[in-house]
Amino acid sequence: MTDDPTYRIVRFYRDHPGRDTDGLPKGLTLDEAQAWCDDPETSSETATSRAAQAVTAALGPWFDGYEAE
Repeated sequence: MTDDPTYRIVRFYRDHPGRDTDGLPKGLTLDEAQAWCDDPETSSETATSRAAQAVTAALGPWFDGYEAE
């Protein structure tokens, strides 16, 4: 067993207080969490997928970050 911390992805919305973790990855290493957040599809400013655009249309600007579990 390892004592290395794990991380979960958290979605932050500008126009809605709080955070969303539903359906987002958890149990990640720091490198995995950072790689997730480096993906252009994890921010409303750079995402081009239909799913990401739908989230932006419904909830406004957002981005994914990570936090220790």
